[in-house]
Amino acid sequence: MLRIFHDTKYDFIRWWRTAAALTVAFIVLGLGSFAFRGGINFSIEFTGGTLMQLSFKNPTDAGTLRSTLNAAGINGAEIQEFGSNKEYTVRARDEKNGDTKAGAAGADSISRRIETALKGKYGADFKVERNESVGAKVGGELFRGAIIAMLLGSLITLIYLAIRFEWRFGLAAVLSTGHDILVTLAFIKLFHLEVSLTVVAAILTLLGYSMNDTIIIFDRVRENIKKGSKHSFYDLLNRSVNETLPRSIMTHATTLAATLALLVFAGEVIRPFAWVMFFGIFVATFSSIYVASPLLMWIENKWPRADGAGRPGVSAGRNPTANSPARPSRQPAGATR
Repeated sequence: MLRIFHDTKYDFIRWWRTAAALTVAFIVLGLGSFAFRGGINFSIEFTGGTLMQLSFKNPTDAGTLRSTLNAAGINGAEIQEFGSNKEYTVRARDEKNGDTKAGAAGADSISRRIETALKGKYGADFKVERNESVGAKVGGELFRGAIIAMLLGSLITLIYLAIRFEWRFGLAAVLSTGHDILVTLAFIKLFHLEVSLTVVAAILTLLGYSMNDTIIIFDRVRENIKKGSKHSFYDLLNRSVNETLPRSIMTHATTLAATLALLVFAGEVIRPFAWVMFFGIFVATFSSIYVASPLLMWIENKWPRADGAGRPGVSAGRNPTANSPARPSRQPAGATR
């Protein structure tokens, strides 16, 4: 049987400061882009309005489409090329009915106005490939439902961690999950991905995927603690990450292959979901090793285990001059003292 990365002794934890600097810089860059590029690019599922995918027999340009819609009184429409200059998507919100409780009536109305305006300009030389209309009230309900789903998912995860692990492991896993959310939001904002219900589903999937990876490493840490190892906690963490490395590589490789297939062969509608999942695979790997593990080390240093706690011989490798993950002497992770 092929065994990949078996019996490795890499010192992962030594790079936690570099990893922390990189992730903080990425989050600041992503969140800072709000000041230059506006807010999140929500789909009409959340804002209410009309999304139309149009195809034309002859090439056209976004400027001509925009002037046609403006002449019909449809201002502020977002027009994007959809693969070629013969296909475009048009997103528009009904300014009159967008904030009322008229359901999808306003969205349907603006959809008809767009189609009428284009018929006057292009005649029969265009075709509506897709037409989605959502009222503002429905969009608001979907947005609240998405927020509730994410909060419930996080709450259930917290309950599971409280039962499955002791509080030190649970706290590190929860903080790591918060990191994953911030990094994913920064990624979505930097690449201006459209946030739809499928993207919300991708974020929920990512959180579960990342948490699973963290739990597997923490479970191995707990097993090594119970063995009564006399290594420092620093060495014990490195040993646990190395022991789970073959499983992590195989899991991430197969998931990455499936996600790449979605990116290459799936349509434009599912592509934002695939991008978030593609990025999420790397976030899950990164956070479980360079966020969750150093956080657990910091917590162990901050609140060391009392003697007689049933886990003898495990020291956190605490640095008396700083409450941060301290690196011990350059002794191989698998060596005995």
